[in-house]
Amino acid sequence: MKINRRPVGIWIAAVTLWIAGCSSHPKPYGQEGQLYLPGSKQLVWAVAPTINLSGVSQVDPLLHSDLVFQEMQQVHGLTMIPVNRVVEVYASLKIERVESERQAYAVCDLLGCDGLIVPTITAYDPYDPPKLGASLQLFAKPGTTAQAPRLDPRQLERSPTPGNLAPMAPIKQLVQVVGLFDASDGTVLDLAKQYAKGRCDPNGPLGEKEILVSMDRYCGFVYHELIGQLLDQLSSDNAPASGGVAQAQ
Repeated sequence: MKINRRPVGIWIAAVTLWIAGCSSHPKPYGQEGQLYLPGSKQLVWAVAPTINLSGVSQVDPLLHSDLVFQEMQQVHGLTMIPVNRVVEVYASLKIERVESERQAYAVCDLLGCDGLIVPTITAYDPYDPPKLGASLQLFAKPGTTAQAPRLDPRQLERSPTPGNLAPMAPIKQLVQVVGLFDASDGTVLDLAKQYAKGRCDPNGPLGEKEILVSMDRYCGFVYHELIGQLLDQLSSDNAPASGGVAQAQ
């Protein structure tokens, strides 16, 4: 009697393809361009309300701080403090922005964090092709083992005369990165498309072009690039202690 082996062969082929599919690991969605904090130490940073110098009134400073916060949350080695906590500390210190290293230290001290990121917007054009000019300043505590004395917030409201302020550990502006990202520039456009891979639904109505249609998504891309420059500055042995500037045109 002749045995029909075709069904058996089809079944074996199907099982083989299934096993091969299980053994291969697809590329994780949204993991492109991951950023890492230099060194092995876990640090805690906070993002301050954004300073708007663009002259465009429709810019929402807290929204942009949230966009920076979201991008920095993805940096391996960093724990981020929510922006609303920083706003509360600003209110307790009766300040609208950080204007000195002393104020930056007070904010870090009250939040219990290692560094404060202060975003600034210098140019804003949401129309196609979008354009965003921005900078990020990092104020960070020096890496010392000694516990810095806590600062009384009430002292910030007094005139800083000799003798009425307790000594405190200095805070340094470690890095300032600046960039003007104009999507009409081919290099910037290529970077934006690379960022969009894994972050925009390729099967959506706009696909990767969503990064150029949604200004919030485009701003997220810009902040991602600036954060990468900032981390590069920190990891460089030649990074100046008083701050360096990296620009993207």
